[in-house]
Amino acid sequence: MNRSNSQKLSDVTTQWLIEKGYHPGDLNQTGENGDTALMKATREGVYVVVKELIDAGVDINARNSDRNNALWFACFGNHYDLINLLLAVNINIDNQNDNGATVLMYAASAGKTEVVKLLLQHHPNLYLKNLDDYKAIDFASNVEVLRLLKNAIKSDIGQSLS
Repeated sequence: MNRSNSQKLSDVTTQWLIEKGYHPGDLNQTGENGDTALMKATREGVYVVVKELIDAGVDINARNSDRNNALWFACFGNHYDLINLLLAVNINIDNQNDNGATVLMYAASAGKTEVVKLLLQHHPNLYLKNLDDYKAIDFASNVEVLRLLKNAIKSDIGQSLS
């Protein structure tokens, strides 16, 4: 990232980057566990910083050492506003980490019904499998998540037949 982009950053974002050990002149720099500033800000739920980093042109699909992207951290933290923001800029909803897990698999396994609902609105691949050969529906940890995923699969099959 060139200097002109970093000068467009607000004082709040610049200060946040410096406090977290990131250089405002290299917005795709990685830190601990290969996390970029976007991942860290998403994990912490700092909407203003996440939005500004996206607007400054960071690599939204960057992956850390575990091969997770920023969407994983938004889902982990139940940061619905950030999930929406990241999906609006076309982050890879079907990214598979080093265990082959997607955010949909994670949300299903953690019983995060609202996160699953939100992800399903953006048409994730329901048929991806992790390294152990399990799909998101196999991870459904409560009845509501199971129902949501069954209905999404039914709807998906219906659409492919028409």
